[in-house]
Amino acid sequence: MFGNIISIDGNIVVIENTLKKVESAYLGVHIVFEGKYNIVAEIVHIDLTEIKCILVGEFISGKFRSGIVHKPTSDSKARMVNKDEVINLLGEQEIDTKDNLYVGKSVVYEGYNVSANIDDFFSNHFAILGNTGSGKSCTVARIFQNLFYRSKYIPVNSRIVLFDVYGEYHSAFEKINNTSTCRYKTLTTDVNVSTSEIVKIPPYFLEVDDIALLLNVDSASQLPIIEKALKYVYLFTEDEEKVIAYKNNIIAKALLDILTSGKESTQIRDQIIAVLSTFYTKDINLDSQIVQPGYIRTLRQCLNVDQTGKINTIQLVTEFIETFVNDGLQLNNDMKPKKYQLKDLYNAFEFALISEGVLKSDKVYDVNNILKVRLETIMNGDYAKYFDYEEYISKEEYIKKLFINENLNKVQLLNFNLNYVDERFAKTLTKIFSKLFLNYAIGLNKKENFSIQIILEEAHRYVQNDNDINTLGYNIFDRITKEGRKYGVVLGLITQRPSELSNTALSQCSNYVVLRMFHPDDLDIIKNLAHNISSNDVEKLKSLGPGIALCFGNAFHIPVFAKIDEPNPYPNSSNAHIKDSWFSN
Repeated sequence: MFGNIISIDGNIVVIENTLKKVESAYLGVHIVFEGKYNIVAEIVHIDLTEIKCILVGEFISGKFRSGIVHKPTSDSKARMVNKDEVINLLGEQEIDTKDNLYVGKSVVYEGYNVSANIDDFFSNHFAILGNTGSGKSCTVARIFQNLFYRSKYIPVNSRIVLFDVYGEYHSAFEKINNTSTCRYKTLTTDVNVSTSEIVKIPPYFLEVDDIALLLNVDSASQLPIIEKALKYVYLFTEDEEKVIAYKNNIIAKALLDILTSGKESTQIRDQIIAVLSTFYTKDINLDSQIVQPGYIRTLRQCLNVDQTGKINTIQLVTEFIETFVNDGLQLNNDMKPKKYQLKDLYNAFEFALISEGVLKSDKVYDVNNILKVRLETIMNGDYAKYFDYEEYISKEEYIKKLFINENLNKVQLLNFNLNYVDERFAKTLTKIFSKLFLNYAIGLNKKENFSIQIILEEAHRYVQNDNDINTLGYNIFDRITKEGRKYGVVLGLITQRPSELSNTALSQCSNYVVLRMFHPDDLDIIKNLAHNISSNDVEKLKSLGPGIALCFGNAFHIPVFAKIDEPNPYPNSSNAHIKDSWFSN
């Protein structure tokens, strides 16, 4: 079948078709050009006279090495790969081994399995891509079922976190709990369910960036108010006697700003009364007594406006307030609350607003006050339940608790069911938890061997070129893809629209499982992801059947098409059955 080499153009080699037949079964099959080097190529085109191949690598001492270093010479002879070479290309054939993860069955080489090097796959960021209906959810379910339904090499120390947008994977993974060694756990956003734990995160875990995400901050200029609020929350979690001097100082400065604002007397009076109706101490309040020789008046009485429109006692009020100003009194970093609730944070926000002097400017006040309003909406809404964490727990204890079930067994697969919150809040929760995991891993001693795989279903919703880079200075998912691997934090991106993903995040993935795709922008991205993907392989993606995927990357020796086994059980992701819903009685 294989005659002499006709031409070599870049990585394309054309040889004679000595059979003068078009044998389509040979498309995708690999051949070896024997000579000084054993060069491997994939057949991509056959006609009556020629066979076109693309070079993919070479065998060195019986081991395949991807990449083109050498090329065949004009006198090199081509032959089909033998059985051992096929196994070398497709990966280990035994399903239950320590080194390999069974992915599926080869589409090209009948009777052969396709496997990935388990270390290269799960220690690097990866992406599973495919249009709706291509079998993407089933592929995800089957790959992890392959991992957990082993009998010999079982990942008992794994920590895999799945952010499940639609709550579709519970049915696919709950039977893991029937195995002897591994456990699966669901955290749900459905506050009415009693069979699963509710997603909850202690408010005192939230840092400036987390609160900015939670309150939908769209300008970096709003971050100082959040920073100050986090500092002032200490004032609402400690005994009044311990913090009264700090509160007096903040209130006094805010009142002096109002008194010296140059506004009309009625405005000054109304603003002071408004502030002291919300913020007051036993020393500064509307009933505080201002003593003068001969009579005593309350602060409220001293704010009265006379017939001329003046506050006659404004000097007395100013002098009284000034006695509580202490410029040397500052909250230091050691003065942090051990724990607090959203209500404490809300009060701290109000204190931060008045201490920043925003009362001088209606425009500045409105821009920053919106954060307090958004926090109040969360506090008084259904989402408050996700921050209802009364007892104190350290971050280390909290993360350990996540990976333990009600029977105190270690959990290997943790599913966050986000189906019961809106898209923006789901995105916020995903970012907050991902940041928590990354920061925890960074703070660990490297000897502790902590690793965690974060799997994002519908990743195009979350891993976007959004405004985070402008407000926070970074995007947490971009940061994880760039820094996470060295700390054992790996992202798995599952999406139907790779073109909508952050370019940084997708480019940092090392392995790809790509099912049927149609959109030209998405296909262009696939074409540019790897040097050894042929245009012929990309074109095939348009017509793949459900559950057939092109697998390539560090964990695979060559780009290879695999038929993924059907999951058992299935995820709850099937399309609606119109004939049943439309025509049922």
